Amino acid sequence: MATVELRFSALPEHVRTARLVAAAVARRAGVDEAVLDEVRLAVGEACTRAVGLHQAAAIPAPVRVALVEEEKQFSIEVGDEAPRSAPGERVPGAPPGSGEDLEAEGEDEMGLAVISGLVDDVEVTAGENGGSIRMTWPTTA
Repeated sequence: MATVELRFSALPEHVRTARLVAAAVARRAGVDEAVLDEVRLAVGEACTRAVGLHQAAAIPAPVRVALVEEEKQFSIEVGDEAPRSAPGERVPGAPPGSGEDLEAEGEDEMGLAVISGLVDDVEVTAGENGGSIRMTWPTTA
């Protein structure tokens, strides 16, 4: 099992680098050439989401990206340290009763919908200590 780990400051300009690294490692792992654009787009969406969550909650920790090559599959996990509340609770950092609660939730749902449309195998976890999106593709190698 080969793993590449990437950590970057929660700044939008670093998302492009994460996309390029993900596509290069996916290609080396044996992900089909026809799927590489989807890998790039999904990683870009997941990283943009993590950056937005970090910035909204003023979290100085870096965004984490793990690229894992396993037998017959390649996975990318994008992790953040932004705390999440249970459905119906306030979004961290948003004033009570503000429209920011709904806006942040809507943006989050849109990002997850885009990722789900690009990747067949997606696992999303979230909690008090942050969350992650794990995306998996089959490989030919």
